[in-house]
Amino acid sequence: MRSTPLIAVVFCAFVHAQQPYRVPPKPLLDAATAKPSPSTSVDPTGRYVLLTHREAMPSIAQLSRPMLRLAGARIDPQSHGRQDTRGRRFGLSLITIVDGSTRAVQLPDDANVGSVVWSVNGDEFAFTNDTGTAIELWVGNTGSATAKRVPGVALNQTMGAAMRWMPSGNELMCMLWPGGEAPQPVSTPAGPTIQESDGKRAPVRTYQDLLQNAHDEDLFDFHFRSQLAIVNPAQGTHRKIGKPAVFASVSPAPDGRHYLVTTIARPYSYLVTMRSFPRDVEVWNSEGQTVQRVAAVPLADKVPIGGVRTGRRSIRWKPGADATLLWAEALDGGDPKTEVAHRDKVVQWDVSAGKVPSEWFRTEYRYRGMSFGERDEVALAMTYDRARRWTRTWKLAAQDATAKPEIFHERMARDSYADPGTPMTRPDATGGSRIRRAGSAMFLRGTGASPEGDYPFLDRLDIDTGAKTRLFHCGKDEYASVVAMLDDEGRKLLISRQSKTSPSNLWVVEGDEMRQLTHFEDEQAALTKGVQKRFLRYTRADGVALSGTLYTPANWDGKSRLPLLVWAYPREYVSTKTAGQVRGSQHRYTRLGGTSPLMMLLAGYAVLDGATMPIVGPKETANDTFVQQLVASARSAIEAAVDAGVADPDRCAIAGHSYGAFMTANLLAHSDLFRAGIARSGAYNRTLTPFGFQNERRTYWEAPHIYFNMSPFMHAPKIDEPILMVHGEVDNNSGTFPIQSKRLFHAIKGNGGRARLVFLPHESHGYRARESVLHVLAESVAWLDKHVKNAKPTVVPAAHEGGK
Repeated sequence: MRSTPLIAVVFCAFVHAQQPYRVPPKPLLDAATAKPSPSTSVDPTGRYVLLTHREAMPSIAQLSRPMLRLAGARIDPQSHGRQDTRGRRFGLSLITIVDGSTRAVQLPDDANVGSVVWSVNGDEFAFTNDTGTAIELWVGNTGSATAKRVPGVALNQTMGAAMRWMPSGNELMCMLWPGGEAPQPVSTPAGPTIQESDGKRAPVRTYQDLLQNAHDEDLFDFHFRSQLAIVNPAQGTHRKIGKPAVFASVSPAPDGRHYLVTTIARPYSYLVTMRSFPRDVEVWNSEGQTVQRVAAVPLADKVPIGGVRTGRRSIRWKPGADATLLWAEALDGGDPKTEVAHRDKVVQWDVSAGKVPSEWFRTEYRYRGMSFGERDEVALAMTYDRARRWTRTWKLAAQDATAKPEIFHERMARDSYADPGTPMTRPDATGGSRIRRAGSAMFLRGTGASPEGDYPFLDRLDIDTGAKTRLFHCGKDEYASVVAMLDDEGRKLLISRQSKTSPSNLWVVEGDEMRQLTHFEDEQAALTKGVQKRFLRYTRADGVALSGTLYTPANWDGKSRLPLLVWAYPREYVSTKTAGQVRGSQHRYTRLGGTSPLMMLLAGYAVLDGATMPIVGPKETANDTFVQQLVASARSAIEAAVDAGVADPDRCAIAGHSYGAFMTANLLAHSDLFRAGIARSGAYNRTLTPFGFQNERRTYWEAPHIYFNMSPFMHAPKIDEPILMVHGEVDNNSGTFPIQSKRLFHAIKGNGGRARLVFLPHESHGYRARESVLHVLAESVAWLDKHVKNAKPTVVPAAHEGGK
């Protein structure tokens, strides 16, 4: 532990005032505000690419718009949608893939484009336009590259997506804003707000933005209430279905005449989000009349940690059948700790033929969902075993409930090297997606993780014989992945391709021929020219393999030792085999932006990005050695960067976001490896998350010593290296309440440590506004320059010091 001069404590005087936003040095300012590349969306038929042009960041004024926090959601009460924290999406353009021609889609000058949904035939695309007071519905035509607003339609997007194409292909199912006056709070309360426990176990995570009182309940009912309607954009008409309600979801059956409708019902809860509220699940006809009640789902406030609801869950339509429902039911009471032969059963029910529900199959592990092939004869069911962290996928005959399921694939969940890829899908007429088929084959797209890094691929798999044919594999000195199949056989592909020197662009690949489709440029290219990166592999003292990507600034002479910033995030593994696997690629283009740690390259720092910090051990007890494993990984990371001839072992900093911030504070408390740290949006006192956190399943009362040992707050007197803490004032992430940073700052200050706490107005878990991002960068550079780059040498090189 380093000694702290008395004068340093004096200089750490507490400043508590709102100060103007700052901007970082010009290179960082230019990089942060550079124009981003457009986002891309490919139509289902593979003929068009839709580009959405966007601003890099929103303004703090946009984030300052009125916002309500209700039942776990944040909504804009003026536009009737979710709070928009993105940069404005101001334009659309269409690329015709066959010839590469580009046409602009004319939109209003003040357009703010939202979600885009393609029609299944690729002839039209629906999208939203947020005017600030309403969310309009627009429909574009690919043939003419034009778009028109559908008159008389204002959407309610407080629940999220509010439109989907109907099976007919020429109509949209929409959630409309029904209008009305919002309930006003009463000036004089009618009485206290009361909650009561009924004596049954009800462990819950620490959620934020919950309902607080009866007025919040009324606001929730008002703002989340929608009118279901069928919109005909060509005719500019819409037809209402049923009465307004708080719809959790609505989906049309394949026959187009039935709707699976899930509505949220009272009583509400002040302890859980709307996802756990009671629900009524029904089948409606096209007139909005109930033809079948499917389930009355009670409040899920007593679900075991890591468990599921009892009764019918994951209810959906079965593709390929006119109106058949599928759902899962827990056979273990929803409790993963209960030992049973089968955890779930899957049931199907043809509601159009007056039949009764029948069991289809049972799963040894927890059911995670199903995917269906385009020709209805095959389905894949995904299951997961929490105890072993093991995934298993079953192959089933979709139309033959008597056929025995076969294991399609299984592996350890974190075993990236064994990942066979994910089936390629395309939208179907109901708004869902189906597994693409060609004869007896399907197509698997994967990341291609290997000891040399990620090399994405596309395989053709014969599901009858198991034979594989590789259709695409990323080249050696690039990073390329399949975006879409442009034909039925996988011979013509649309890929995203980049390298260390070329930014990501879309290319058309057919056999040995390649044609560049987009030509996105990087406005930051001059700033990053000369930046070098290399992939480091090294070993922890206990033999666990580690890795990270080491970047050096453009102006480095290749000889002098650089100050080093280590950026990391701890992850849990049950075996050293998976913990040591290499993930990522050194061949990606280096693009800077936002609050990325790579921005520090422009300030003269080397950056070890993605330094692996694995916590290895049995899932129930891995955290027993959390601190020891963390310190050992950090020590090895520094030594690797030093051995590479890059890092100055006496000028190293550690930084991270969320659980990475938690890691940062722990490393400053339990080691002397770093001169300073930056912790963003972290949780530091685990007694405030008493029913578990990350992959820790034991409660505080079951393992109080673990919660104490892992909480930096409990070891605040040992945090004697300077720490910069940044937190959004309205952080909505579970567990990372803003008070976590406040309390750690108070603890460090009270024990004579050096800390700075920056609270960002209107920001959540991540930082979005231009002013906030620039301020965080300015704070980070100033902090690291003062306490790392320009710090006086210590007597003992930090990389060789012991723990505290």
